[in-house]
Amino acid sequence: MTSASGPKSFALIGAAGYIAPRHMKAIKDTGNSLVAALDPNDSVGIIDSYFPEAEFFTEFERFDRHVDKLRRREKPVDYISICSPNYLHDAHMRFALRSNANAICEKPLVLNPRHLDALADIEKETGKRIFNVLQLRLHSTIQALHERVRKAPPDKIYDVDLTYVTSRGHWYFTSWKGNTEKSGGIASNIGVHFFDMLAWVFGKQLDSIVHIHKPEVAAGLLRFERAQVRWFLSIDANHLPPSTNQPSYRSILIEGEELNFSEGFGDLHTKCYRDVLAGGGTGLMDARPAIETVHEIRNATPRGLTGDYHPMCREVVDRQ
Repeated sequence: MTSASGPKSFALIGAAGYIAPRHMKAIKDTGNSLVAALDPNDSVGIIDSYFPEAEFFTEFERFDRHVDKLRRREKPVDYISICSPNYLHDAHMRFALRSNANAICEKPLVLNPRHLDALADIEKETGKRIFNVLQLRLHSTIQALHERVRKAPPDKIYDVDLTYVTSRGHWYFTSWKGNTEKSGGIASNIGVHFFDMLAWVFGKQLDSIVHIHKPEVAAGLLRFERAQVRWFLSIDANHLPPSTNQPSYRSILIEGEELNFSEGFGDLHTKCYRDVLAGGGTGLMDARPAIETVHEIRNATPRGLTGDYHPMCREVVDRQ
């Protein structure tokens, strides 16, 4: 499925990363082509499974020159997909727009909310768009929840527990992901799409309390217009439920009822690309609420076990 004007030309920044193959698959599944890719790491054999003819660069300067050459030869790149480390997203989106291409960027779009305003100015200057991959909005179970809340009485306030544990090895803290200045910390790196989902479903955030904030685990309480949410994020395998045989565990309890959304994640990036190519997509202002939430969490002073906290917080404190 391609857009009405025919197949599009893509370039990719961050081709060796964990998430890059999902973007390659989305580009291929939507009938488009990847013409150039960039990564300082040359372990990118995965490209052969999708676009073996794509040009590959390990130096940004040569990648920049190639993208510019294509533009001057009237074979411009239409979209630049960005899967680079979080702290580089801002610069790479600016590069995309100044190259006369739209940007499709992984989350978090930026680490500081004020950078969204500067990017909005560049959108106006160039006439190009920035799109954020906020794939949970396209998950069928989450869409059903969104509709359920929309149809509920306006004074209904939901009681929610959100748990996300995705185990990571020792490599994590050696990589850029373990550096808060580069990744934004655990809330930004693994939690931002959940916080986006919560705001999309339950409305404007009213309050935020952080109970625990460590490099490997964070937890707190968020109040939205339509919900009170106790959240818990961890990359520590010790926090996986004993009954779980997988390295990751996702759970949303709404009024004590489990919302099952463990399946249906495999094609969400492709759905995001189809949405963008069809004239939709989520942009800068869509991304702002979650960016503001994780920025607030990152800079908050943890309160410890006071007030209403997630049940797994007690386990964290008891293990100290």
